[in-house]
Amino acid sequence: MGSYTRAEVAARVDHTLLKPEATEADIGALVTEAVELGVFAICVSPTFVASAAMRAPDTAIASVVGFPSGKHAAVIKAQEAALAVEAGAREIDMVIDVGSALAGELAAVCAEIAAVRDAAPAAVLKVIVESAAILDLSGEPLLVDVCRIAEDAGADFVKTSTGFHPSGGASTRAVELMAATVDGRLGVKASGGIRSAADAAAMLDAGATRLGLSGTRAVLAGFGD
Repeated sequence: MGSYTRAEVAARVDHTLLKPEATEADIGALVTEAVELGVFAICVSPTFVASAAMRAPDTAIASVVGFPSGKHAAVIKAQEAALAVEAGAREIDMVIDVGSALAGELAAVCAEIAAVRDAAPAAVLKVIVESAAILDLSGEPLLVDVCRIAEDAGADFVKTSTGFHPSGGASTRAVELMAATVDGRLGVKASGGIRSAADAAAMLDAGATRLGLSGTRAVLAGFGD
């Protein structure tokens, strides 16, 4: 698929399982598959961080904060991030309060991102902005502003989606705009609804530097060696 090899794409993947019904056995299978596929990171719910880190010590473990609604107090998000890092997470994917952003309360959004950054200073911090909801309910200027405040607050990545919002997941429109806004200073993670090699290649072409995938094996199968 395109000019990407399977190994090149795998090296940009966060192999993800965040379903609420996930079990310890599911996480074991996820980790085994992640190692086999050669992905960059494994993204799991906070309660599974320690187990995933023990099973895959040579693979980065990511976990989520304020997931999936973002409607958590900043102090709770910060503590959740600190606990995840203590358990073995090297990367944190936090959900902003999208409602605050839509209401124009960008200083509050910036403050909560900064609180998580302060609580996990050594972790890679990805800020989930729910780009589909922002584009649907407000438009491109707000998405640009949210990406800018994420950078101001110390984020390492801006990320499209949780994959749980009814507005949808990643789109090439959102990724292109986010990538243009951060202009290489931050990474861009496309996540939500990427189910084929064509989807993945489109996101990479649009400027994504990381992909959040749950069906990683099927996506990678569409790329050449």
